[in-house]
Amino acid sequence: MPIRFRLLTEEDVKAVLTMDDLIATMTSALQRFSTGGVVQPVRSVVTVNEHAFFGVMPAYVRGTSDASLGAKLVTVFESNTARGLPTHLASIALLDPDTGALRALLDGRFITESRTGAVSAVTSRLLARQDASSLAIIGSGVQAHSHLEALLRVHQLRQVTVWSPNKEHRDHFVDWCQTRVRHVSDTSLTPVKAVDHAGEAVVGADLIVLATSSPTPVLENNWVKPGAHVMSVGACRPNQREMDPALVKRGRLFVDSRAAALVESGDVVLGIHEGRFTADHIIAEIGELVAGGVGRRTENDVTIFKSLGLAVEDVMAADLAYRRAVERGIGQELTL
Repeated sequence: MPIRFRLLTEEDVKAVLTMDDLIATMTSALQRFSTGGVVQPVRSVVTVNEHAFFGVMPAYVRGTSDASLGAKLVTVFESNTARGLPTHLASIALLDPDTGALRALLDGRFITESRTGAVSAVTSRLLARQDASSLAIIGSGVQAHSHLEALLRVHQLRQVTVWSPNKEHRDHFVDWCQTRVRHVSDTSLTPVKAVDHAGEAVVGADLIVLATSSPTPVLENNWVKPGAHVMSVGACRPNQREMDPALVKRGRLFVDSRAAALVESGDVVLGIHEGRFTADHIIAEIGELVAGGVGRRTENDVTIFKSLGLAVEDVMAADLAYRRAVERGIGQELTL
């Protein structure tokens, strides 16, 4: 019997998912993951070369009417920049949780980009000071864009500062913000400026996003003021780190997955190997905070979220996109 499935391109996915959708869905995904509602191994990674790898991320989300099953195939090829291609590419296969048959094949690049920003917004709502109003972004690529869009939905930002090594890229980011920030916030234009040094961006910031491809620290401990919330979404391999190890030791550290952080995050793995702290330095998974756990204790705590990305985030976002696409007749039906 032929298997019919729905093909959803990047434009199809963009047409059916909003950032508000994703923030709500990621909140649920994180809680389900940390409370036993998800079957998910740590991702399998194949190293292609020093600057390229291929990851496989499967997950089964338990449920009666809302179970979902699928996997993301993701590649990170840093050399794609010279080819005019995104460094991060992905496809998501969504399966019928009752039969295992292919239900949909979706572009995963946009989902990866957007759900990462949405997850950071969930952490910022839970961990940042309530009066947080200034944001520093280190990096000016797609994650800088998605994080700004997501964080505007949980904070009233009065200032946004960006730094990245390439002046042309950071100036382009500022130009993009002139229209996009006004559209997202529906308020007066949030000031966004580019600066010439990472420290200049970070000093005094309430919220700090690290969205880089750097394998070595770009954020120094003494730049970060008491009470700041740091969201680190780069450095996803055990030999890479974005943060000054003294900062990681100083901060209250939260992760999306303990199991993944202890094998994949250089900011965590290297700190343990160097004897700076132990695995117990991880206070909690974000899903535990969603379920009522304790995050920030005082106004002066520096809180750190180390993001690695979870398959459940991709699968639940893909499932939502699929259901919306079916409702609206979007996408192409094919036979396998």
